[in-house]
Amino acid sequence: MAATFADAHRRTCATLACRLANATSIRELDMQIKAILFDIDGTLVDTNDMHVLAWEEAFAGVGASFDRQVIHDQIGKGTDMLVPTLLPGADAEEQEKLGDTHGEIFKAKYLTTAKPFARAHDLLAHAHGFGQQVVLASSASGSELDHYIALLEARDLIGATTSSDDVERTKPAPDIFATALKALPGIDPAEVIVVGDSPYDIEAAAKCGIAAVGVRSGKFSDERLNAAGAVAIYDDVAALLADYAQSPLGR
Repeated sequence: MAATFADAHRRTCATLACRLANATSIRELDMQIKAILFDIDGTLVDTNDMHVLAWEEAFAGVGASFDRQVIHDQIGKGTDMLVPTLLPGADAEEQEKLGDTHGEIFKAKYLTTAKPFARAHDLLAHAHGFGQQVVLASSASGSELDHYIALLEARDLIGATTSSDDVERTKPAPDIFATALKALPGIDPAEVIVVGDSPYDIEAAAKCGIAAVGVRSGKFSDERLNAAGAVAIYDDVAALLADYAQSPLGR
C-alpha cells in the first residue's frame, strides 16, 4: 500500500510540475490551485519546541524519558500516532491519558505564549484575496485550533477547518486532509495543495493525491521533507508569500 501511495503522489507531483512549467499565468492554469490546506503547528504558528517540552513532561509522568530530538521527530502527529511510536507497549487507555496530560500541560504553560510566524496572517489573506479557498487542517485539538484562528486573525479568511477532533486517525494517516476535501465540493485533489512543516503533512497529503509544499520553520530537514515528496521547500511562510506568484500556490 505504501508503494501505491508513493506512486500516486509522484504522479500528482509530476502532473502539477508539468502544468506549472508550461503555464505563464494563473489564467492559463484556470485557477489550477483552488484550495490550500494549511497545517498550523510549526507552519503558521511557532509551537513545535513547545510541544516537545509538553510531551517530555507528560512522558516523565509515567517514568519514560526520551531525547528531545527523538520527541521532535514525531511532532506533527497526534496522540494516536505519536505515543505508539515512542511507547509501543502502551494500551489505548494509557495512550489517551498521555495525550490528555500533554494537552493540559501545553494549554497551561505554552498555548497563550505561542506566536504566529512572520507574515502568517498575510499569507492566508493573500490566498483568500486570490480567490483560493483557505483551509486549516491540523492534528491539533478543536479548542487549540479555535485559539489559533483568533491568534492569526483569520476567522473571515477561512473556508473550512479540520482538527484531531474530527477524525479517527491523525497525520500521517490521510483522514484530516480527506475530511477537508469533503468540505470542498467540486474541487479535485489535483486543484488542492498542502502547506506543512513536517514529513507527516506531506505523507498524509500524498495519500489523498494532493501535492505539498514544505516549510523549514518546523525544524525538519530538507532531506526528510524531500523524501516525503515535497514539491517545493521554503524557509517559512514569509518566504513562501514573497515568492507566491512563482510558487506552486500561485503560478
